[in-house]
Amino acid sequence: MDNHSYNYPSDCTPLTNCKSARKPAGSTVVNMGNSGKNPPRDYLVWSLCNTLYVNFCCLGFMALIYSIKARDQKTQGNLQLAQECSDKAKWYNILAAGWNLLVPLLAIVLLVLLLVHLGSSEGSFDFFGEDGFQKFMKLFSW
Repeated sequence: MDNHSYNYPSDCTPLTNCKSARKPAGSTVVNMGNSGKNPPRDYLVWSLCNTLYVNFCCLGFMALIYSIKARDQKTQGNLQLAQECSDKAKWYNILAAGWNLLVPLLAIVLLVLLLVHLGSSEGSFDFFGEDGFQKFMKLFSW
């Protein structure tokens, strides 16, 4: 049966049964959760970067675990537990990033101080001279 050949009664339309179904349109409210409060961050990318850079006591890996937990809790709707996991991930990331920056900087500073001290002390070692390596090795011989 074609639609153009079918005659609808005057009180009905294709989507309603009759005139009684045609009521004035009301409003529909859809609750989308906490619209004023932002969901907690999960710091997943930062955790991945800290995990890939091998660091002290696997702090980056711990941050990655808490980041994944925060993301899981956020998708399940448990925002309080997601916030707690997010805070832990943030602090593990801060500690991991601190160690990732501190250890190489300390190594560079110690190397520079060692070279300055060896270059300025009396009887300094001439590492780049003819017998610098032999003088250095005499320090470790008994």
